[in-house]
Amino acid sequence: MPRFKAFTWLYLIAAFVSFLVSVALWFFAEDSKLEAIFVGIWVPSILSLGNSLERNLEE
Repeated sequence: MPRFKAFTWLYLIAAFVSFLVSVALWFFAEDSKLEAIFVGIWVPSILSLGNSLERNLEE
């Protein structure tokens, strides 16, 4: 199993926090469905950007 670097943990935690905020907005905030969807879109964006930056740092 590969060992994760600090940068990898950073963007994985950021994506997970974004997911938790999205779920919290969806279920617990009134009339915030669109905001929850908007924040939910951040998850794949954060993962894609983090992966791209990590690959560029390795080169």
